[in-house]
Amino acid sequence: MDNHLKIIAGFKEGESFVKDLYVTLPFRVVSVGQRKKDKKLYQMVMSSSPGILDGDHYHLDIKLEEKSSLQLQSQSYQRLFNMRDKALQDMQVTMEDNTSFAYVPHPIVPHEDSNFTSKAKIHIGKNSQIIISEIITCGRKHYGEVFKLKRFQNLMEIYHDDKLVVKDNVVIEPDLIPISSIGNLEQYTHQGTLIFYSTKEDVDKNGLIEQIVEAAAQYIEEMEVGVSAMEDNGFVVRALGHGGELMYNFFLYIQEILWDLDKNN
Repeated sequence: MDNHLKIIAGFKEGESFVKDLYVTLPFRVVSVGQRKKDKKLYQMVMSSSPGILDGDHYHLDIKLEEKSSLQLQSQSYQRLFNMRDKALQDMQVTMEDNTSFAYVPHPIVPHEDSNFTSKAKIHIGKNSQIIISEIITCGRKHYGEVFKLKRFQNLMEIYHDDKLVVKDNVVIEPDLIPISSIGNLEQYTHQGTLIFYSTKEDVDKNGLIEQIVEAAAQYIEEMEVGVSAMEDNGFVVRALGHGGELMYNFFLYIQEILWDLDKNN
């Protein structure tokens, strides 16, 4: 089943707003920024479906017009159900100049025999920034489903001036690559990735990394966290752990730090 979500964030009179919104079932989008005073746009993506089903193809098309800021939020954990074939998700994000986009969704829970491929292609303008993450769990651990999925892939590409500046490819295929082997997840059951990339000139990348590393130190018994700096103004946060909620809250904390860097609005 093809499922579509399209949202355009506009900017007028110093405030970001929903300029256009189109969804098909099972999607629904609601505003969650009523109590915010920064005049940025906060939207939550909801779904009437219990999860992603065999044959589903999700199409997400997101555009930020100049000077707009959009933070997308998810409603709950995303379940990937048992599949005979596979399910797909394609995300297209177009960011004009002086924009800020953030999407830190809840963890993904792959059920036994699920097969899911997600591809995101992002075009970022000048003086802009993006915060985007994903957390993959082992499955329904309390039901004995520990990495019994067929395959999971999340491919992320970020372009600036039509040049590929960031590419991240997470693939989990237990039958092909033993997930608990050395160099993979080993004893851990949850993996998280958060990517921050900025085309702003005044970003204190090293200072931000130090702040994140210091924050991660308090979770040293629950998670292992590493931060890799990019050549440009960006970095990738990797986390390994045994629980999705702790990792998700840690990523939300990072998002809050980085989101406050956006002074457009």
